[in-house]
Amino acid sequence: MYQQKVTALGFTLLVVCFFILSCNDGGTKAAEKKIVANPDQIDDATSSSIEQLMSFALNHNGRVDDTTKLQLVALVNGFYKSNEFKNIWSKKEKWQPLADSLFRFIKDAELYGLFPKDYQAARLSNLKNQLDTDSLKRMDAVLWSKADMLLTDACLHIIKDLKYGRLSNDSTALASDTAKKAKALIALQQSLLSQPSFNQFLSSIEPKNRGYLELKKGIRHFLDSMDRRTYTYVIYPYKKNDAKDSLFFIKTLQKRLNESKCISFINKLPDSAQLDSSIRRYQKLKGVKQDGQVSASIIKALNTSDAERFKRIAITLDRYKKLPDSLPEKFIWVNLPGYYLQLWDTDTLALESRIICGKPATPTPQLNSVVTDMVTYPTWTVPTSIIAKQYLPKLKNNPNYLSRLGLKLMNEKGETISASSVNWGKYSKGIPYKVMQNSGDNNALGIFKFNFNNPYAVYLHDTNQRYLFKNSSRAYSHGCVRVQEWQKLANYLIRNDSINLKPGDSLQYSVDSVKTLLAEKKNRRIIVKNPVYLYITYFSCEGKDGKIRFYEDIYGDDKALREKYFTDK
Repeated sequence: MYQQKVTALGFTLLVVCFFILSCNDGGTKAAEKKIVANPDQIDDATSSSIEQLMSFALNHNGRVDDTTKLQLVALVNGFYKSNEFKNIWSKKEKWQPLADSLFRFIKDAELYGLFPKDYQAARLSNLKNQLDTDSLKRMDAVLWSKADMLLTDACLHIIKDLKYGRLSNDSTALASDTAKKAKALIALQQSLLSQPSFNQFLSSIEPKNRGYLELKKGIRHFLDSMDRRTYTYVIYPYKKNDAKDSLFFIKTLQKRLNESKCISFINKLPDSAQLDSSIRRYQKLKGVKQDGQVSASIIKALNTSDAERFKRIAITLDRYKKLPDSLPEKFIWVNLPGYYLQLWDTDTLALESRIICGKPATPTPQLNSVVTDMVTYPTWTVPTSIIAKQYLPKLKNNPNYLSRLGLKLMNEKGETISASSVNWGKYSKGIPYKVMQNSGDNNALGIFKFNFNNPYAVYLHDTNQRYLFKNSSRAYSHGCVRVQEWQKLANYLIRNDSINLKPGDSLQYSVDSVKTLLAEKKNRRIIVKNPVYLYITYFSCEGKDGKIRFYEDIYGDDKALREKYFTDK
């Protein structure tokens, strides 16, 4: 699902595209003030000022004046054009109820996993204060127009972030839906004007996924105890053999250690002994082994603040916005950082199981698919990536390496050949043979496998290393998902086929017949007549009982998204 390439164009292309559709030729700057003594006449003056200011902003990259800039200028212009540039958020020198609701929402935006600063909270607060407390400025139509435009900009931005999220669209979808999405945002903003409740409207455009709602429910408790101190974020690893990058890393690390009072100076660079002792102080503070070494684990600890956790909440909420609007009645949900599989049936959790997923070096792909068939006592064809990276270097030194692992080498005709007859030295990236493991109790896939269409040659399956399920961190596989409760999952799929059997149809298998196949250690393929959807996902935090549980960012996916989209938060 998230493995597809992500474009750097993102929402910027949306705005640029719509800019082309809505731009006009005006560029004359509006008057800085327009005092209107009669409140009955100020709305017409405000509307006229909005049209002039929009014309100027379109030609100056959204800039209205030195302190006012529209972030979604083309969308804001499109909205006002459809409303004849009338002011929306105030009437006759008084804020509309909708404006009051929007001000409150921006102030409490964190409850939605949003950042108030993204919606120009400080500038809007300043404008509101001027218009509320200064009787002369309250008569200024230009000031009302700037406030109106900023509120429209903020509202469009909020609608966009709540409905679509802040992570870029896939390149395959972006080109075709950019203009459509821009028009949809304006239409949503337009429909908001006639809604009786601002919050109900926003709820209507958010995901309805139970995971999203549970996570959002836990935010208030998180915020109530949040340590809001800002710590320097340390980017790691740095580029090797790059003096400039390594110097920047040391300076950033030094600054972060200073914030935890583990080093007393930042005006000069520490030498290796000073850096070592300061890291030891931090390690003592955290109650971990004091080795003074720079490592991924110590950098992770330095970067784990409540502010960074909140960004992970924001990222996770946006991941939910990438899911389909509604999920199937029955589906399998695998959450990799949580190391669990869940089977949902009509909003009921029918099954939960521990899983083992791919190592960071061979991560399990995130994808959507359906389970199509099951295999008892499966054989295992070793993926070419494993052969090239792990087996080939060892075969060059020991041709008998495969046989020691219980594997066999097969040519293109399906014939077993001797590994010692191959000149392994001439291969560097791959081999023209298949490496297979016969079915059996020691097979890497265990004694049961679930197939689903995917381009990565991964499966759900049993394992011959069942003892690993007891570990809390379970990223050990080459990419497949090992399922502890595979038998319960298989029984559910079999019973589901039986329950949904069509008149006149019959099943060639049952729970008992599959048990017999397993007892007899037979290799058989079982078609799943009613395929069940499968989602392999990556959600590093989730809500439970009104609180938020955080999981390890095992593949660094959240870290990458944080550094791409949330560096200024």
